[in-house]
Amino acid sequence: MTVEALKHNRVVDFVEYCKKHRLAVDDSFLYDEDLETFEPNADNPTYVITGQQGEIIAAASLIMDEYQKRGKRARFRIFLSEANDKDQYKLLLESLLKHTAGLERVYIFVPLANKLLSEAIKQLDFSVERYAFVMVREDLDVPELNLPDGYSIRNFQPGQDEEVWCEVRNAGFATLKGSETPRTPDMIAKMVSESDYIEGGMKILYHIDKPVGVARGAADEYENAPIMNIGPLAVLPEYQGKGLGRLLLRAALHVAKDKAYKRTILSVNGENERAQALYIREGFKQVEGAVCYEYRLVSC
Repeated sequence: MTVEALKHNRVVDFVEYCKKHRLAVDDSFLYDEDLETFEPNADNPTYVITGQQGEIIAAASLIMDEYQKRGKRARFRIFLSEANDKDQYKLLLESLLKHTAGLERVYIFVPLANKLLSEAIKQLDFSVERYAFVMVREDLDVPELNLPDGYSIRNFQPGQDEEVWCEVRNAGFATLKGSETPRTPDMIAKMVSESDYIEGGMKILYHIDKPVGVARGAADEYENAPIMNIGPLAVLPEYQGKGLGRLLLRAALHVAKDKAYKRTILSVNGENERAQALYIREGFKQVEGAVCYEYRLVSC
């Protein structure tokens, strides 16, 4: 049994392997639009193990883009052995760790339903970092958006509001596990050119002329049907606890209604009980859960 770095002539086979198994793993970066442009490189180190007929039977791939490296971490795109073979997992992990110089940890989300993968991950000395839950809201009536005096919600203006968006988002998420790494204006500008961008889907909440909150609705797919994904939704720390998150959420729901989406979806950290309670009150129901495991590379 040997591990090989994925070669360019086997990218198609790797993509098919990902598609075959994406329902059993976290599929956040296994959508067709992600995989159709996938290339193994320094940002995407990828290894595979093949069977007797040359077919891929295990694979592991890391995401090491600018945002991940800014946080001194890397996220697994996929990490799966068809046979759930602990030796295969060990070999794949050892191969990938050669690419992690300068990082502090690698992490992976595993669906709560996939207990076999969770056990395999834990045997490799991964530890639980946090839990996350997916919540869905059906096509229900959206409450009216009544803004307090002095507040207004404006559409994000490409080429103008990137820095403002970053300031609010980064301050609002500064202590949120998994989102502590600041975003840059260039990253925000890139979102406008991506396929999931919805015209008018990015909103900024102002108190007089001060930006205090942001919310984004993006095109997504769930259960083979279109859905609007809400996130990020962030409010400046000094403005939290005033009901402003509810206003931004409802603003996003109005976008979904205007764009004829029948359902909306979002994810929330398990420890963020205030946000979970808000989403439930606004009609969301938990449909999936995942545990985030991390592998520490250095003592932090």
